Amino acid sequence: MTTEEKVVLLAIMKKEENETLQDIVLMLENSRLFTLKEGKKILKSLKKEGYIKESELTFKGLEMAKTVEMEFKL
Repeated sequence: MTTEEKVVLLAIMKKEENETLQDIVLMLENSRLFTLKEGKKILKSLKKEGYIKESELTFKGLEMAKTVEMEFKL
């Protein structure tokens, strides 16, 4: 899993109730993590791999996001 994918999962886990996945991608694009096109590809990839379903993290996605959070705290 790439660093960008990890950051996206973590951002989705920490998102506000009224934020969408598009908002998350735009926020990360504004911080120059990736381009909008790359962000959409990452979302598509995470959905395909079963980390995201219907704009929310799946159990698999939530577990990975928690792991990433611990990894980034180190």
